Amino acid sequence: MNVLVAGGAGFIGSHLVDRLLAEAHAVDVVDDLSSGSLANLSEARALAAGSLKIHSLDVRAGELDELLARREPEVVFHLASLTPAQPPRLATDVAVMGTLNLLDSARRAGVGKVVVTLPATSLYGDVPSRELPVKEGREVEPRSIEQVAARTLIDLLGVYRAEHGLEHTALALTNVYGPRQRPADGVVAAIASALSAGESPELFGDGRQTRDFLYVDDAVDALVRGASKGSGLVVNVGTGVQTSIRDLVDLMGGRDTPVESAPARPGDLARFSVSPVRARIHLGWSPWTTLRDGLDQLRAAR
Repeated sequence: MNVLVAGGAGFIGSHLVDRLLAEAHAVDVVDDLSSGSLANLSEARALAAGSLKIHSLDVRAGELDELLARREPEVVFHLASLTPAQPPRLATDVAVMGTLNLLDSARRAGVGKVVVTLPATSLYGDVPSRELPVKEGREVEPRSIEQVAARTLIDLLGVYRAEHGLEHTALALTNVYGPRQRPADGVVAAIASALSAGESPELFGDGRQTRDFLYVDDAVDALVRGASKGSGLVVNVGTGVQTSIRDLVDLMGGRDTPVESAPARPGDLARFSVSPVRARIHLGWSPWTTLRDGLDQLRAAR
């Protein structure tokens, strides 16, 4: 099968490329390398034997249309919207205009399915503790630019499905961690970087805020399943388990390490987790990597 991965040189995207190549698919990667790196694809490039082609291209570029028409992928994975550490205005432009450009190009090229990822925290925002783990379909009043962009992205997918028959699955990912993640893009990577350098991890606020941590291999498995399942749906991809940032530091071997306290960031969520029930029903997916096991694998890979 021919597939295209937008954002394929990034953290999650490069792991997805590894999985797709291992399953003998032909893969085209589109990435402007603003946050991704060709180093993330070094093993894939060495083992691909001609099955991997990399295109340094922004998803908003007009050249994307010609590329999809020429390569004719059956499935497009769109991991290039609402990526971490982007300024809100840029994130919104890439999410909306980039997704519009990709959907138009996919429609014209006869792509059968688009699988899109977006941060679950951006989609749902601040959810009352009594409603956690949050389920899909919860009505949200956007309170940030990221939430507006995430909601717009979902609406765009629905319009292209209704008007053009372009199938999609939208995966709302929780806090994904694992090898190749940049410290600026995730709290696990930031803590791991500080501890390995003998420095004090920086915690924003009191460190009691919770997140739902998902190992990257589990996230990739959900993506692959989304290529053939869950059409027309928003599907949460997470564990449903909350872990505080302070407990995370302890699990990562920093129990006796002093931490640097920083002011809480505007809009930072106090508690968060997602329900994986729909993923189990519609994707046949459940997370299999515990946080402790995932952190062990991360340490072994460093």
